[in-house]
Amino acid sequence: MEKRIVTDPSRRKFITSIFPACALTCIGTHGLVAATRHGKNSFLQEQKHKFDKELDRKLTNRQVMAMQYRGVIQVARALEKEMGKEKTIEFLKKATAERMLNYGKTQAGRMPNNNFDTYVNQFRSGYADSLTKEIVEDTEKAFELKVTECIWADAFLRAKAGDIGFAWVCFGDYSWPQGFNPKIKMIRDKTLMEGDTLCNHRYIWEV
Repeated sequence: MEKRIVTDPSRRKFITSIFPACALTCIGTHGLVAATRHGKNSFLQEQKHKFDKELDRKLTNRQVMAMQYRGVIQVARALEKEMGKEKTIEFLKKATAERMLNYGKTQAGRMPNNNFDTYVNQFRSGYADSLTKEIVEDTEKAFELKVTECIWADAFLRAKAGDIGFAWVCFGDYSWPQGFNPKIKMIRDKTLMEGDTLCNHRYIWEV
């Protein structure tokens, strides 16, 4: 029998009313990250409204990340009061797994192929501004990445919300490659978000 996380109709109504705000926080601030990294936003080339006025304030990557997830943490804390901590974390993990599975599928659709090398290639040179990482294995069927600094962990741990960060960010690392290609599996038993000294992401090509 399928386990239902929320059974009380009033709780269900509460969740559906506030969870979209959490999603909007992530979607909106992804745009903010892009604007910060690339300077002038392409879709604002012609200023047509006062709301489109460019801000003079310059933000660091750390500040942008903290802003991006502040709303997520606030919503999660509200859910904890309504549902309890355990059910909230379970709920966030389920939402994250589905979100990142779909993201992996979308990402694969934009690539020339969805093979193992294409997936892990993004970790070879990408994320320079958000991770301190070292590749410890890189073969045709295995890729292992050691991460000693992570801007996502930094944001959540500074807010004393590592448990929420793991459920909302780190947990999606398992379903992301599965969405990209079901033959790609991630194995990991250490995360900075959970207080370890590193994250040991290991990707396996199961053929």
